[in-house]
Amino acid sequence: MEYRRLGRSGLKVSVIALGNWLTQNLDGSQEQTDALVKTAFEAGINLFDTADVYAQGEGEIVLGRSLKTLG
Repeated sequence: MEYRRLGRSGLKVSVIALGNWLTQNLDGSQEQTDALVKTAFEAGINLFDTADVYAQGEGEIVLGRSLKTLG
């Protein structure tokens, strides 16, 4: 995976991000999100695109649970 610096923060983020909106089929499926996040990590992806309006905030909650268990 290729990485780039995020501004002056010193962080390096993957050039490919995992979007958190359509990938969850709007149903907040924890198992599906866990599998997607695990696959993303295995591919070297460390950048996740999300917003609190996805499924009325449920998208961030489900993503957070996945990150907590895998991180």
